[in-house]
Amino acid sequence: MDYRAVFQIAAAGMDLEKRRVEVAALNLANMHSSVPAGQAAHAAQRVVAQPLQVNFNRAMGLAEPALLSREVQVVTNEAAPRLVHEPGHPHANAQGFVAYAAIDQATEMVTVSTALRAYEANVAVASTAKLMASKALEIGGQG
Repeated sequence: MDYRAVFQIAAAGMDLEKRRVEVAALNLANMHSSVPAGQAAHAAQRVVAQPLQVNFNRAMGLAEPALLSREVQVVTNEAAPRLVHEPGHPHANAQGFVAYAAIDQATEMVTVSTALRAYEANVAVASTAKLMASKALEIGGQG
């Protein structure tokens, strides 16, 4: 059995989850940033990925493993900015409102948490495949 496909799949999963954490961190970092009146506030972003498609024969090592790829995009949420009444703020508009990014801290923290768990699961898959390959080599070497 060829374990390269398993490692490629796990690596693709880890890469996706790393991107999700990076984008959530960017959203959290910009959550309280404001811009002068008339300019667009930071918009929340999301990672969108197409599912991986793996040929069963390739996964079982019966065919040449192909490099896995999928389309991963970072899309911008076009939600209206959150307006907060702060008349003394230097970025306030004529009515005294400051535009902040429409970012929900709880949603971003859930994204970070679920991405971490998914990353850990992919690490476990890679570790298990490594252990299986090592055990197969041990068995083969004893004969």
